[in-house]
Amino acid sequence: MRLLGCVTGRFQPVHDQHLELFELVAAECEHLVVAITNPDSGARREEPTSAHRHTPEANPFSYFERVRLLTVALAAAGLGGRMTIVPFDLTRPEVWTQYVPRHAHQYVRAYSPWERDKAGRLAAAGYEVTVIDGDPATKRHAADVRACIRAGGDWESLVPPATVAVLKALRA
Repeated sequence: MRLLGCVTGRFQPVHDQHLELFELVAAECEHLVVAITNPDSGARREEPTSAHRHTPEANPFSYFERVRLLTVALAAAGLGGRMTIVPFDLTRPEVWTQYVPRHAHQYVRAYSPWERDKAGRLAAAGYEVTVIDGDPATKRHAADVRACIRAGGDWESLVPPATVAVLKALRA
């Protein structure tokens, strides 16, 4: 068993496939670090392999709101005592080890060139990285969750049940 495993992402918002990945990593590691990318508006940059990730529409939840959502989702999954949530600005690799120690093993589920690019950046910074191939046909998109929330659709079935009350409060 590895000591420390890390998953990075925007979590805009956290959804069921994120939770699946957290549980997979927690099964292999003693402690899980959830590293929130785009932690603030200054950390957003255009990326050639991900045209939307820097836009305001793709980042409606603040760092604080995402921490709240992740905290309740991970606690409900039984991981509350085995995780730490940190900011992780992908545009500043020189500070990454201040938030995620270099001995943390990075796990990246790759559905697209963006995730493979991110895995390459983490490896280039000296992290050990495991890439878990994801089937693009089955990928849950947080953009779809956000669209359902905006349209008043069935978004509740797309997110961990523990996050529903927090998301409703954030919408109010």
